[in-house]
Amino acid sequence: MPKKSAPSVIQLQKDARSYVWHPFTQMQEWEQQPPLLISRGKGAFLYDVDGNAYLDGTSSIWVNLHGHRHPTIDQAIRHQLTQIAHSTLLGLSHPPAIQLAKALVHLAPRGLQKVFFSDNGSTAVEIALKMAIQYWQQCSSPQPRKTQFIHLGLAYHGDTVGGMSLSGIELFQKPFSSLLFPGRHHVEAPYCYRCPLALQFPQCQIACLDPLETFLQKKHEEIAGVIVEPMVQGVAGLIPSPPGYLQHLRELCRQYHVLFIADEVATGFGRTGRMFACEHEAVNPDIMALAKGLTGGYLPLAATLTTDEIYSAFLGQPHEGRTFFHGHSYTGNPLGCAAALANLSIFKTERTLSKVQRRTPKLSAFLKTLADDPWVGDIRQCGYMVGIELVQNPQSKEPFLMIDRIGHRVAIAARALGLLIRPIGNTMILMPPLSATLQELKQMVDILKVAISVVRASKSAGGKS
Repeated sequence: MPKKSAPSVIQLQKDARSYVWHPFTQMQEWEQQPPLLISRGKGAFLYDVDGNAYLDGTSSIWVNLHGHRHPTIDQAIRHQLTQIAHSTLLGLSHPPAIQLAKALVHLAPRGLQKVFFSDNGSTAVEIALKMAIQYWQQCSSPQPRKTQFIHLGLAYHGDTVGGMSLSGIELFQKPFSSLLFPGRHHVEAPYCYRCPLALQFPQCQIACLDPLETFLQKKHEEIAGVIVEPMVQGVAGLIPSPPGYLQHLRELCRQYHVLFIADEVATGFGRTGRMFACEHEAVNPDIMALAKGLTGGYLPLAATLTTDEIYSAFLGQPHEGRTFFHGHSYTGNPLGCAAALANLSIFKTERTLSKVQRRTPKLSAFLKTLADDPWVGDIRQCGYMVGIELVQNPQSKEPFLMIDRIGHRVAIAARALGLLIRPIGNTMILMPPLSATLQELKQMVDILKVAISVVRASKSAGGKS
């Protein structure tokens, strides 16, 4: 039988337009340009089907840690394939899941003792919410009225209905308002980077935090938990929280007897310079959601960690109905667990966190070269998480109109120069792999600087791209 030839690039591009619907993408706009087809990766670089190289400035949407095709993770997956590719965790177990759960507990903030596996960040958060609700119904002093949650303004906790209900980005929610869960409340986060009192923080701390404390004073008997992205809100545009804020949230939750849920889907696994962002302020959550970097950017896998106290509330005889009735077909997939174990081993053998901590000030210095650009209104950084906000007027912070598509145009210009970066509105999100060298980090920033100037010159000349 003759070997079937591989489809041509032109055919692949045609089929991409004909059959694939891309996430968070306006397809009418996307279909106007030839699709960029990525065929392979190595280290901090991705390569298209024509062999062109691009720096991976988003870590393939915040998941890749140690670079593409890391030999340790490659080998771990190959070895696991000689054993088994998948086996359910519904009533069974397997060595990689057990070993990974143990490793995560040893790494996690103190008190987190049990691991519930799932597939992605949204499901990890959804599980956290369901755990919290059922816990309050079944704990030693049941409080069935605790069915509501508090989240911060501009929070993002995923795209499942529960996670979306506790997010604060209206653009993502508006079409689905009829589906959103009741019993959700938001309080504004202290966006002190724009506050006129910012230089006086933490003296202004009490004023910033009063809204949450006031709400808890009145409603704590109905609140199951407070959910937060520790240290930095990602999809909001990389907005860092002021010093002491995370710790104060933890103390309020303890004081008013509500669960503290840390959504570390984006911030976990070294992104902020610590293994988990909660460590920056020595915070021990009651529940913690993990995903993205868990497998080093190789396979979909997520985990929700919780305490023995919460876990114990679900124990009982089968007929009592205390079981946590939640699960996924690929929960704890052995291939994903093997990749995750290899990912964690690399942190030790390559001293990844030490490298990130040493390189972060250098990255900050590179970013300062953008500060004088007339379009750069703000540069926000927490470790290897960076948001560069583009504005019409840096003094007034006047934003560009969304119809101008400035962030998108800068990303397209950067792509032509060899950098893949994806904006959130008009904020350029730079989130390089933790393995990126200083030279690669500098190259990313230099390309971004040129891309901004190219688009500015085009706009001044009346162009649209």
